[in-house]
Amino acid sequence: MNQTFTEMQAIHILIVDDHQLLLNGTVEIVKGLYPTGIIRTAQTAQAALEQATEQPIDLAIVDLSIPESLGSSAQFETGLTLLQTLMKQFPDLNLMVQSSNVNALIRLMFDIDNHQGGFTIVDKGLPIEIFSTRLEWARQGLTYTKGLQTDLEIKPEWLEVLRLAFEEGLQDKGIAQSMYKSERMIRHYWTKLQNVLEVYPEPGKSMRTLVQIQAREKGLLD
Repeated sequence: MNQTFTEMQAIHILIVDDHQLLLNGTVEIVKGLYPTGIIRTAQTAQAALEQATEQPIDLAIVDLSIPESLGSSAQFETGLTLLQTLMKQFPDLNLMVQSSNVNALIRLMFDIDNHQGGFTIVDKGLPIEIFSTRLEWARQGLTYTKGLQTDLEIKPEWLEVLRLAFEEGLQDKGIAQSMYKSERMIRHYWTKLQNVLEVYPEPGKSMRTLVQIQAREKGLLD
């Protein structure tokens, strides 16, 4: 198994799904990926918020179709509201949405674009290998929302990061000083650029180099 999955400090993981069998299956997969992880579960939006508030979590796996509380019916709107709340209260929380209808997330694109933690999506029908990869990307703080966007939308501050990095030759510290932003915010801009340009980790290749190549192909750099 990839060392990234196994050789790490214990992380706190919350899994949210109202179907007990699916929840149990996800728990077993996650245990295999992160043997030292501390895993908690919730089957309602209410229980999920309570879990997240009682003790800090590093990574959350959320199904969209969940009930608000015990006895209520599962609805996609409930899962979307839960995600909005989690992103607002925990801006650095790494999230992965596991759902049979990930397209519903289009309604949250503004919130997702502004979220500073990792955010990935995976359809419930995809193989375990893809689930595992997307989960690890979320843990690393990466964004993957391919399929939710119809147009290439680049914000002015992201273009400035590209210019300063590849035309001025600045590193993140210099970019931050030039833009009067924190280095943490610059790293956030990088993750959003990686997502919109559809650049994801490849063995032996620098993410920044891959971004530069894609940005040139899209006409964002000379």
